[in-house]
Amino acid sequence: MKQTWKVGELAKLTGLTVRTLRFYDGIGLFSPSSLSDSGHRLYNEADIARLHQILALKELNLSLDEVRDVLTGGEFSPADIVAQQTSRVKETIRVQQKLLGELEHVSSLMASKESLSVNDFIGLLQTMKKSHEKHFFERKKSMENNLDRLGRFLSEQEDDSNEGG
Repeated sequence: MKQTWKVGELAKLTGLTVRTLRFYDGIGLFSPSSLSDSGHRLYNEADIARLHQILALKELNLSLDEVRDVLTGGEFSPADIVAQQTSRVKETIRVQQKLLGELEHVSSLMASKESLSVNDFIGLLQTMKKSHEKHFFERKKSMENNLDRLGRFLSEQEDDSNEGG
């Protein structure tokens, strides 16, 4: 008998929210393979593999529409995706370099015992805010952990099915 998971179980397994999984279903991106007699969404291993693909493509910062296009055989240009990623990484680096410059400026003012002007401090806060809004590295690490966990789970399931079959 093929193993299935309800939406809540899949949410726990992947680190996604039930709301996100239902949203993906609602827009036709990720739907369950079946429904239980009581109407619960049921996902199988093939569904989990598709979710893994969706998460991997989202990790590349593709929009949900772009993810759908890729998965349904639409136009897929690895060169465009690499160019987009390169641009995003350069922007992240630019923001981080600006933050570093602001921090070094404030640090030098503090080290020389000069008074910190309101403008200097506000500039630092604004740069830090932009940096936090671009929480690229934290988001990336979280997504990698979720993908790793999902990959280990799928590998374990494959091992279990090979032992039993």
